[in-house]
Amino acid sequence: MTSIGILGAGRVGGNLARKLAATGHHVTLSYQRPEEETAARAAGIDPRIRFADQRTTAGTSDIVINATPGHTALGRLTDLHAQLTGKILVDVSNATRDADDGLPGELCYPGSSLAEQLQAALPGTRVVKTLNTMLFTVMTAPGSLATPPTAYLSGNDENAKKTVVDLLGDLGWQSAWIEDLGGITTARATEAMILLVPHILRRHGFQPFAVSVAR
Repeated sequence: MTSIGILGAGRVGGNLARKLAATGHHVTLSYQRPEEETAARAAGIDPRIRFADQRTTAGTSDIVINATPGHTALGRLTDLHAQLTGKILVDVSNATRDADDGLPGELCYPGSSLAEQLQAALPGTRVVKTLNTMLFTVMTAPGSLATPPTAYLSGNDENAKKTVVDLLGDLGWQSAWIEDLGGITTARATEAMILLVPHILRRHGFQPFAVSVAR
């Protein structure tokens, strides 16, 4: 069992929290405003999941998952540098500017990536990018798709990536579905995949999908 803190109590964070708590991890779900905790509890979230503010969540967890909006994540997480030092930070967000219809638009860091920006701003933290190329429901139910999906992995620290691979296994990911792309700079490729997503969503709605490698 691992102590896991999830920054962001929205659909992505809540979905990950439920699955990880169900597999036996000690999960703390963060909130920015008290009403976010109230809404999550009203929705019947697993009573085993603890709630705390973001600073407490980051400081008391062994592994921290960034499920906050990507376009504001850099400033928010940089402010938590002391709490994140020495930790593994799993970044599942994409940094985009919203289009007029509220779907993902242009990249905030063209020629770079949110994961690279986080690693540069948090040198004492081991950043691993993954799970950012699919609808949030697939993150915790990869076997629900007709075609095996791909979870891409980017990060500079090999031991941190091995730990994240184990975590992905708890979420239902088979090892054959995980593609280690290499260092953190490879995250710019997977983050750019978000440019496909609004077109898919406009055509098909919020049906589960993943941008995957077919072999």
